[in-house]
Amino acid sequence: MGAEVWIAMVVVIVLALAAYVIWSIGAKSQQPRKLANVESPDVATKWQPLSFVSGGSRIEGWLLQPTTLSKSGEAGLPVVIVAHGWGSNRTRVLRYTRPLYEAGFAVFMYDARSHGNSESIKAPSALMFRDDMLAAIAAAKGTPGLDAERVAVLGHSLGGFGALLALDHGADVSAVVTDSMPVRFDTMLKAELRRKKMPIFPLAYAIPSIWLIRAGITRQQFKEADIKTVLEKHARDSSATAGTTRGMKTKTPVLMIHSEGDDFIRSEDLKQLQSELPAGTIETLFVQSNGHSASEQDPGFWHTVLPFLDANTK
Repeated sequence: MGAEVWIAMVVVIVLALAAYVIWSIGAKSQQPRKLANVESPDVATKWQPLSFVSGGSRIEGWLLQPTTLSKSGEAGLPVVIVAHGWGSNRTRVLRYTRPLYEAGFAVFMYDARSHGNSESIKAPSALMFRDDMLAAIAAAKGTPGLDAERVAVLGHSLGGFGALLALDHGADVSAVVTDSMPVRFDTMLKAELRRKKMPIFPLAYAIPSIWLIRAGITRQQFKEADIKTVLEKHARDSSATAGTTRGMKTKTPVLMIHSEGDDFIRSEDLKQLQSELPAGTIETLFVQSNGHSASEQDPGFWHTVLPFLDANTK
């Protein structure tokens, strides 16, 4: 056997090993850490467990009652669905709840599939967050005591990403608030690789394909999951004229928040998105807090969010 053949065999073996290693890293990266929740939420109001089904899997959640019924009407209470991000759970987003239930909103929070106490699937993805949000909206609208016409969403990080994608698949909600949301899929992936001190090249270019293959997502579906396009089609600044067109759903008020001190998902992405969107598409708020999960600590957060939700759930 000639030297050229041996060299070719070695090259093939090395490439096969490299492909195997990259595939293994991609598969492992598609399994988020699964953090267990506390047995009962630390809240100063009544609550109850609530579960529903998404994609054939059982989703576990909590429904918190408001401390005042001043917003209650004959149809029931307005509700804010709170969605966590990748590798998180409903316990970790309890930080949002007190101002909401004290303001008269019911709060419905849940663990996305493969997170918290919900059932796991083989290949979680951003589209899974979208589908879980759609299922959560349906569950909230079907829960006695809640007003199906006054359902809003507050999504952190990938939870916000999924909430916006849900608008393109018929999500009928009164308003959406996103916090610290990655605008693009590759932004989140590169941030995660940096956090784990893994090389951007070639992983940031190979892993998306691995995720799509394992999750059964087509390239066309991936292309359609474009936040800018979704917002142009479905979002509006709540101060803009709502307006309806016969046969078409009214556009949804969207408020996007990001912290200037977020060192995981940079605020520059939202600023770039805002500059690319037509005026009146979204509202934005940039707060001053440190980290990826602390926007609500800035007083400006609730000074903006509560009036926004109140105005759009009347």
